[in-house]
Amino acid sequence: LFMGSSTGNMLVDKMTSLLNIFNSTDLLIATHCEDQGIIKENTEKYLTKYGADGDVPLRYHPNIRSTEACYQSSELAVRLARIADARLHILHISTAKELQLLENIPLVEKRITAEACVSHLLFTSSDYQELGTRIKCNPAIKKKERNALRDAVNSGLIDVIATDHAPHLLKDKEGGALKAASGMPMIQFSLVSMLGLVDEGVFTIEKIVEKMCHAPAQIYEIHNRGFIRTGNQADLVLVRPNTEWTVTKNCIFSKCQWSPLEGHSFRWKVEKTFVNGHLLYSDGAIDENYRGQELRIRN
Repeated sequence: LFMGSSTGNMLVDKMTSLLNIFNSTDLLIATHCEDQGIIKENTEKYLTKYGADGDVPLRYHPNIRSTEACYQSSELAVRLARIADARLHILHISTAKELQLLENIPLVEKRITAEACVSHLLFTSSDYQELGTRIKCNPAIKKKERNALRDAVNSGLIDVIATDHAPHLLKDKEGGALKAASGMPMIQFSLVSMLGLVDEGVFTIEKIVEKMCHAPAQIYEIHNRGFIRTGNQADLVLVRPNTEWTVTKNCIFSKCQWSPLEGHSFRWKVEKTFVNGHLLYSDGAIDENYRGQELRIRN
């Protein structure tokens, strides 16, 4: 549910529509939370300053899609969920202020859960100078939020680490705060990125497994996945530590053929990936003929 507009025309922000959704389902409601009114007001301010052609410098992207825009929308989602006793999952939390809306209680007791994206756990706004629009995403990567998000992952306020994968072509990433497409391809290097933070002492391996494997399956109630257990689907990854390698174009599998992590070196390497017990990826080669199975939700 897009409570703030992002890529595509999927905005739902009319209060009557939101009330109908929150009051009419026992399914998990996953929300992209940014307040469209605040974003519009901020956009108009910068268009007045830089001209109606929309050539606003990238550095103002976090000001346009501001902390307050994120907080106001997330606060509304939480309020609606509590009134309706709905199950809510807030996607890609990007600010410390939003963390005030969450409870640090056991996951099995939560009706409201939240995630942080790999990109918000890796980057800060200072990285715009080097990486430019390659790290432009919605919600925006902001100045001083990264450490608060990392702490929230460790404390239990944040339940999931996700990717918000958006593989735009580089030609679509041209422009500034308003013209360049938002989003980046992050799935392929998400695990090794988080294991890099394990090496830095930010997270433990157990915490990464909990937030990237167990919790998503529990929150979305996905049948027989997310855990290594007898009877579960064998979705497994074999990772070798202490194996230094560097991200280059020729190792990128995404069809967009770029990554904001190009040139970055890792000490963990994915050697094999099994899906439903099938060896899908092995030492740089993918079995292009294999097709997965539908996910089933528990009754």
